[in-house]
Amino acid sequence: MVDIDSYFQRIGYQGAAAPTVETLRALHHFHPLAIPFENLSPVLGWPVPLDLPSLERKLIRERRGGYCYEQNTLFAAVLCQLGFQVRGLSARVLWNSPEDAITARSHMLLEVMAEGEAYLADVGFGGLTQTAPIRFMPGLEQETPHERFRLVQSGSYFHSQAFVKGAWKTVYRFELIEQFAPDYEIANYYVSTHPDSHFRLDLLVGRPAPGCRHVLFNNRYVVHPLNGDKDSRFLDSAAEIRDVLAGPFGISVPEAAEFEGAMARILARGASVAQ
Repeated sequence: MVDIDSYFQRIGYQGAAAPTVETLRALHHFHPLAIPFENLSPVLGWPVPLDLPSLERKLIRERRGGYCYEQNTLFAAVLCQLGFQVRGLSARVLWNSPEDAITARSHMLLEVMAEGEAYLADVGFGGLTQTAPIRFMPGLEQETPHERFRLVQSGSYFHSQAFVKGAWKTVYRFELIEQFAPDYEIANYYVSTHPDSHFRLDLLVGRPAPGCRHVLFNNRYVVHPLNGDKDSRFLDSAAEIRDVLAGPFGISVPEAAEFEGAMARILARGASVAQ
């Protein structure tokens, strides 16, 4: 069981708790604005447990963030506790990849029933996390507080697409095949421990804010306004990275001996990518 009062306080929500579309929309908006996407734990070489007590401690009490398996597992537990019907799904990420690419099922998302209608809920997709649930109505363009989204169906597959810089871009492809905790445990273990996983190699942080998105990839910090040109700069030290994590991303950065060494690797990797 999740401490719902503490969760509401963490995301700054003071509304109703009834399992309605209005509640779902509100929680889906407040959650990603308050709890950032971040992969500090695998970058530091730490385990990423998915049990609810660990998620509640990390994301709520310790004021950290997490990636999709952590974010959507916690969000699903909250929604179920409030009386929503929730099914876990899995997607192949296609962001910046060809439409027909065969990538691993490495992303967790949710199908949520609210007032008799199905919604796609996803509070954990990095720099493009939805800030509203999407109705399961293929072809319908749907406004959110940030980008416009739509679902495109092809046979048994659905493509989640976002309207970015004047064009529709596919975020990921998925089927309506229910996934369970053991499925996510296997995928989570791979992305958090495999030597070649970019969740171990690269620092990935994202947080939507009113009117913009904040994104940190290794040592490159970018603010993406919803309307206008992005503002980008490179961070030159572990201290600068810590300040940005604690500032615009609102992360309570752990005081760990591993941090300096991990950030030295991130700075070196960022410099090599920039060349």
